[in-house]
Amino acid sequence: MPEYRYTRYFEDEVLRKRPYLKREWCIRVIEHPVRSEKQEENRWRYWAPIAELGGRYLRVVTLADRTTIHNAFPDRGFRP
Repeated sequence: MPEYRYTRYFEDEVLRKRPYLKREWCIRVIEHPVRSEKQEENRWRYWAPIAELGGRYLRVVTLADRTTIHNAFPDRGFRP
């Protein structure tokens, strides 16, 4: 199992703005995505439904190493 890390942005901004998010949900999305794709600037995006969010899809963005979590938010526009 990889060791996940978090950027300063995730720790200081994302969790402050979205205090309901849990780190374990982010890891679950990365490990069991319904879709993943490379994003510009060498980042990766992952999507998966989170039951605790009423089944809404959580988008998680990692750095190029795919284990450093940079951003996460419910993605209202995502369609599997």
